[in-house]
Amino acid sequence: MNLKFIIRNKKANTQNFRTRHLSSSLLPGLLIGLLLQMTLLPAAFSQDEEQIIDQVVAVVGKSIILESDIQNQFLNARLQKMIHGGATEMRCRILEEILYQKLMVTQAEVDSLTVNELQVQGELDRRLGTFIQQFGTQEKLESFYGKTLAEIKLELHDVVEEQMLAQQVQSTIVGNVTVTPSEIKSFYRAIPQDSLPLIKTEYKIAEIVKKPPVSIEEKLRVKEQLLDLRKRILEGENFSTMAVLYSQDPGSAKKGGELGFYGRGQLYHEFEAVAYKLREGEVSNIVETEAGYHIIQLIARKGDYVNVRHILLVPKVSPADLRKARVLLDSVAQLIRADSITFEQAVELYSDGEDKNSGGLLINNYTGSTTFEAEQLDPQVSFVIEKMQVGDISNPVPMKTEDQKDAYRILKLLEKTQPHRASLKIDYTRIQQWALQDKKKKAIDKWINKKAKETYVRVVEHYKTCAFQHDWQIR
Repeated sequence: MNLKFIIRNKKANTQNFRTRHLSSSLLPGLLIGLLLQMTLLPAAFSQDEEQIIDQVVAVVGKSIILESDIQNQFLNARLQKMIHGGATEMRCRILEEILYQKLMVTQAEVDSLTVNELQVQGELDRRLGTFIQQFGTQEKLESFYGKTLAEIKLELHDVVEEQMLAQQVQSTIVGNVTVTPSEIKSFYRAIPQDSLPLIKTEYKIAEIVKKPPVSIEEKLRVKEQLLDLRKRILEGENFSTMAVLYSQDPGSAKKGGELGFYGRGQLYHEFEAVAYKLREGEVSNIVETEAGYHIIQLIARKGDYVNVRHILLVPKVSPADLRKARVLLDSVAQLIRADSITFEQAVELYSDGEDKNSGGLLINNYTGSTTFEAEQLDPQVSFVIEKMQVGDISNPVPMKTEDQKDAYRILKLLEKTQPHRASLKIDYTRIQQWALQDKKKKAIDKWINKKAKETYVRVVEHYKTCAFQHDWQIR
């Protein structure tokens, strides 16, 4: 168990708080990626840099682009070791991406597209909550950037608003783009054979999950233990010490149960509802979430952000119930192997997994597809699957559910590919995505070239030598 299990949307943890932004697959990706990290420079970093005399370097419609806009993004890229090519080339790439965003913002004004202030504030809070979590505390974030949280929020406001407007415009450009089977084949055939990507061994796997229930007696035991800890804290013992000794959230236990600042909507609803009502230093009653049972102490509240300590205790499945689950799945596996029941029927009859309605298919959280490279699999699954042939059914394998409860599952290896160059027969879905992204990129290119002719675009002389990818009709 760790901090992610008190976060409201656990599946988003692969990316750790999903951020709505323009599709990086349609753009070179640098600008948007950097803006999502932070458009501000660290205080120490900016102090060490040569001060530049700011000036307007480009105009798109009514929007201006400053030299400092490019410089900040360039320094951020350098800080994150994202520099590709020479410095001049990198600045040119950054400028073109800013030109593109400003062009979309100009179009948003033409189309009367808006985002309301509540949406902007919500997105700002979500992003700042992510930054705070990454730094550990609000104070560390403020120290790193040499600004208060309010100053950071103010500085990011217009950037976030522009990104949200640009996202709306881009959605109108590519939202209805699709590819036909003939377009997919044409796209594939246009790729030189020696340029086709190499695809690693991939697996397609289905599972039948058995989650033993937690007994009422175990839940009562955990609650009584937590009530005892709360009583000791109210009588004067230190909450942080109790968290280090007893909390089953290793992500925060070693820090005395402290989570750091979070904004609204980022934690489990039940947890958040209590945390925001506490007074500083107050200890809550028991709070139940999907993760288990908590007691919470408010450390500080700043506006819509709270920093709390918590002690988490997780009810455990009994060994006897775990054995029953393993024995049941062992019997199910034997029935499937004997052709007494199909795997799909067994999923429907016996599985407790969230993927039950899709025939038990495992979904790759990295890609959203149903195929996995070996390193994308849970190590235990990878260990079992690598020894199986296509069509084999495994013996029961222990597992942890998303809420870290003990369970068992049996696995079926549905498909296994050998390392190969991408082919239509084996990799149709992947090639379909490539073709779709290519077509979307062409739609974007066409849109830029058309709108650039209709929009006033001016660039100062020393940037006119840039090898831009698009025809900006620069004045």
